[in-house]
Amino acid sequence: MKVDHIAIQVENPRDAVSWYTENFGAELLYVDDTWGFVQFENIKLAFVVKTQHPAHFAFEDPDLKGGKNHRDGSRSIYKRDPWGNIYELIRYPDEQE
Repeated sequence: MKVDHIAIQVENPRDAVSWYTENFGAELLYVDDTWGFVQFENIKLAFVVKTQHPAHFAFEDPDLKGGKNHRDGSRSIYKRDPWGNIYELIRYPDEQE
């Protein structure tokens, strides 16, 4: 499994996307008022609002069964590790049956 993204909570995803694209050259993947997504060379970074998503890290899991559908077509499940950290297992549409 590979690490897919890290999600951090911000008050304004649009501002966060602008800052990271301007200061670090990240590529914009998606942004709206509640969620933003940028791509770096080796990982994606998500900017989420507290009322929509928890802060978390995600692993891409092409064998994921079940889960919740998201607006970008992905499907995922949020879980907690033994230390209480939230992680997400995610599967993207081109990998789904």
